[in-house]
Amino acid sequence: MNKPPRAFFSPLASGAPAPMRELPVTLERMIHFVPAHNAKLRSRVPDMAKQVDVILANLEDAIPADAKDAARAGAVEMGKSFDFASAGVGYWSRINALNSPWHLDDVTTLVGEIGDKLDVIMVPKVEGPWDIHYMDQLLALLEAKHGVKRPIMLHAILETAQGVANVEAIAGASPRMHGICLGPADLAASRKMKTTRVGGGHPGYRVLSDANADGGERASAQQDLWHYTFAKMVDACVMHGLKPMYGPFGDFDDEAACEQQFRNAYLMGCVGAWTLHPSQIAIAKRVFTPAVDEVKLAMRMIEAMPDGTGVALVDGKMLDDATWKQAKVIVDLARLVAAREPEMARAYGL
Repeated sequence: MNKPPRAFFSPLASGAPAPMRELPVTLERMIHFVPAHNAKLRSRVPDMAKQVDVILANLEDAIPADAKDAARAGAVEMGKSFDFASAGVGYWSRINALNSPWHLDDVTTLVGEIGDKLDVIMVPKVEGPWDIHYMDQLLALLEAKHGVKRPIMLHAILETAQGVANVEAIAGASPRMHGICLGPADLAASRKMKTTRVGGGHPGYRVLSDANADGGERASAQQDLWHYTFAKMVDACVMHGLKPMYGPFGDFDDEAACEQQFRNAYLMGCVGAWTLHPSQIAIAKRVFTPAVDEVKLAMRMIEAMPDGTGVALVDGKMLDDATWKQAKVIVDLARLVAAREPEMARAYGL
């Protein structure tokens, strides 16, 4: 059971910062993963920060067991050596799972060493609101102990069937919740899905047209394995004012499929995706940045109905208050992009 409404935004520890009532308004189109134990890749962070919206120090999957301590130290070094806030870039870290031997050291070290520089902790394999309640209380205690001035947010990864079943409760578990993203590989294993792909479609998951009277070949089309989960996750996030995001796409060589998976997520309401390889940064930026012609049309729609009421026609299409709200979503996103990228501001005319 969650806290009652009057207590929802109360700090959970004496001296901890007050929880945020609204999420910071910021671009998070790509969450770029840096294996924090790799000194060579850490050295590229200043240049990478010019290309991405968020840099994440990864401590969990893909970090060998004998490199976990080095990754944790590397995450601290990244936070201390580069001023992410001044660069306008978010700094996140994905910690190890709550039941792992590295989890507690991850949290206590990050908050103790770089608590005021860390925007979001990404929590893997969240299965229910109890996981978020635990993280909420632990972070409050550590923030109070170390004098952290602003609350560290939490971003949950859906990686198990139980997590998907409890996604609405997870989304509403704490005012620290920043958003939720999909972890398709672990989720596929949890569901016992018969695929070894990390995100994307599968050639065996198809719909087939009715049989032809002449016995000819029947048309078929590959389907999206993740459509149901996307929709459920997006609804849960939007209901609670959080940010839904797509997770990893594992085939770095198939840029077309990566772009289509990201675009599916974008169209369904996701605000960003993970980028695990530099080649995916441009894809995420292209997909999660609204197209110029789309923005200009949306601006004309808003100009036709400045207060969002009544009915208007633009290019022969009827507009009403629902259409106005759709247009506002696109224009609001374009304004965020324009504030960060002068060339897009010029293209949008903002």
